[in-house]
Amino acid sequence: MDEEQVESHVPTIGERLRAAREEKKLSLEDVAAQTRIPQRHLESIETADWEKLPAPTYTVGFAKSYASAVGLDRTEIGDQLREEMGGQRFASSQSEVIEAADPARTMPKWLVLGAIFAAIVVIVLMSWLNRRALEQPSQSSSQDVVAPAPTGPAAPTQPQATPAPAAAAGGPVVVNAIAPAWIQISDQGKTLFEGMLQPGQTFPVPANATAPLLKAGKPEALRITVGSAVAPPVGPPGKVASKVSLKGPDLMRGGEQGTAQPAQATPGE
Repeated sequence: MDEEQVESHVPTIGERLRAAREEKKLSLEDVAAQTRIPQRHLESIETADWEKLPAPTYTVGFAKSYASAVGLDRTEIGDQLREEMGGQRFASSQSEVIEAADPARTMPKWLVLGAIFAAIVVIVLMSWLNRRALEQPSQSSSQDVVAPAPTGPAAPTQPQATPAPAAAAGGPVVVNAIAPAWIQISDQGKTLFEGMLQPGQTFPVPANATAPLLKAGKPEALRITVGSAVAPPVGPPGKVASKVSLKGPDLMRGGEQGTAQPAQATPGE
């Protein structure tokens, strides 16, 4: 009877897999890394703890992959495992099947947090750079407005104290916008330009213009150069400047005109 019992004992799937694994001197961790199956599932297969395994279809697939890793026949292991399970249903939830088979494939928590932190730093840096770029034009505008000689009653006497601008009065005249400004430039009744100038845009007065005149909605938004020199403001801030001569000598004299009416003479515009 003892001999018949020994001969009738057939190793279980778990015993066969464990024996093959130990024969190859592999640990469960080695098999898990090779098959990308969670180590706890491999342990449950070896101990026939079906309640801790997912649905039979997935369990059979795990067993076949385990068999391939330790050199056993996949089909034979799969058939024997189905017989051992006997078609039973397991209590484990379906959500366990959906989880990643190999925890090593998921991104480390520190890497995810590092990526989020890097994204925040990039956003803050871009916001700071954009804000700085927007502030720079306004700073340059204020500097350009303050630099020329002040307008008003003292403006006509200012060129007498500084003879340097007169030397540059023969250079090309260029109207520069340091802030959004509407201007109109005409020559003997012919409009050369009319419209808005955005910050950084310029309009060079044609050299062949006979008597170019300027009308500006915001004189303080303009920076007019004659050659390499900066001309004084063509009108007081906040008032429309009209009939301003754009000839170099007139500009460098602080807005004095020949036959044209200076901007200060039309404060009501």
